Amino acid sequence: MDGIPETAGGLRTAFVDGAATATAICEAALARIAAQNRELGAMLAVDERAVLCRAAVLDGLADRRLAGPLAGVPVAVKDNLCTAGLTTTAGSRVLANFVPPYNATAVERLERAGAIIVGKTNCDEFAMGSSSEHSAFGPVRNPWDHARTPGGSSGGSAAAVAAGLVPIALGSDTGGSVRQPAALCGCVGVRPTYGRVSRHGLVAFASSLDQVGPLTMTVRDAASVLRVIAGPDILDATTAAAAVPDWEAELGGDLRGCRIGFPAHLLERGVDADVAAAVTSAMDVLASRGAEVRKITLAHADLAVPVYYLVATAEASSNLARYDGVRYGHRTAGADGLREMYERSRAEGFGAEVKRRIILGTFVLSAGYYDAYYVKAQRARARIAAGYLSALAEVDLIALPTSPTAAFPLGERLGDPVAMYLSDVFTVGASLAGIPALSVPCGVTGGGLPVGLQLIARPFDEATLLRAADAYERDTGFWQLRPSGTGGRSGA
Repeated sequence: MDGIPETAGGLRTAFVDGAATATAICEAALARIAAQNRELGAMLAVDERAVLCRAAVLDGLADRRLAGPLAGVPVAVKDNLCTAGLTTTAGSRVLANFVPPYNATAVERLERAGAIIVGKTNCDEFAMGSSSEHSAFGPVRNPWDHARTPGGSSGGSAAAVAAGLVPIALGSDTGGSVRQPAALCGCVGVRPTYGRVSRHGLVAFASSLDQVGPLTMTVRDAASVLRVIAGPDILDATTAAAAVPDWEAELGGDLRGCRIGFPAHLLERGVDADVAAAVTSAMDVLASRGAEVRKITLAHADLAVPVYYLVATAEASSNLARYDGVRYGHRTAGADGLREMYERSRAEGFGAEVKRRIILGTFVLSAGYYDAYYVKAQRARARIAAGYLSALAEVDLIALPTSPTAAFPLGERLGDPVAMYLSDVFTVGASLAGIPALSVPCGVTGGGLPVGLQLIARPFDEATLLRAADAYERDTGFWQLRPSGTGGRSGA
């Protein structure tokens, strides 16, 4: 069990067939975390005793086939998803010692499926960031190059999968926080349709945008995980009653009859040449699998970043008002009165990026500016969504780069928030529209860094999304490329 772990499907098969025990699988994962995490910074909390106890219970089952579709598979969870008995910090000093009394619904469903939660992954504070440098507990480093970002905000989850610490991790995607780190770390990341997966137990950033999604080594693993965590939840009124298909069973075919729209005009400015070349080449591969690739124009795409950073910050300022030092979380010492206690608790607990977004959000919601900014942004959001849905009435999928660049150096954009926000230029549109999207590896740059292809589908059509990505993955094998030193084929 040394080196790169098998896929989640391979591990589950090995466990069920008796070729490996859950204990051996988890011990190998824990050993990899111990060996690599000090340098990567991907994991914030690991409860080794609980992991091995859970594994022993699974090993003791009389019939392992009944243990679930993820039986014996180690999984890491982004640290903004509640885990009973294990700290959930959201990467913030405000929640540094917070231990939830319950599991998030997605976590609960993973455990019911036989998965073993090995620990919590590092992330940008309150999921606000595109580089995983805004965590109060230090940055995450990209396994392909430790001097570069893994992307954000689910950078710890992406790094954990890419480095082979675990085959599956959960992240959250508000404006691209699953897809962008998946691209920068060379793994698969899925943002489901808004309402497909419960947000119960997810620390809220922007409630009309947040979604939980998997990061995995393969599309097949992503389909398996998504089936487990998807579906309605009485604890989240925004979940949809839509049926949950067996997406994994639909994989394996070609793309005959699938129409893919490619807005090539969006690649003409601000996109690295290696990224543009890799994504353009991917269109040829998709066509070779039977897809009809058409050039399309995506209306109002240029509005997506400013609209997102108005809507998301407004919702963040409201959601984060609850962290006042009264009920739970950080409380300052020695404050003279209630107002000072509020002010100092929040000033000490929140980092610079969170403060920036609270200020922006409060401003756009304030009297005199609400109509000029927030209301106008919501109108523009509707137009952006209409542009995507109009395009998807003519094609089955939209193809874009996931990120305009490969992984950039740590620290490079910290002093320029606008440059950092533009990292999300290709991902925020699907978020605003509430439609499903994924990132799948589509090659490496001349410097050996991963590039991601983003596919976007109609609402609740994750089936087409996953089928196309699986067909592409099987034709290219880019998922097999791994950072040097982790046991896979290096892309450098």
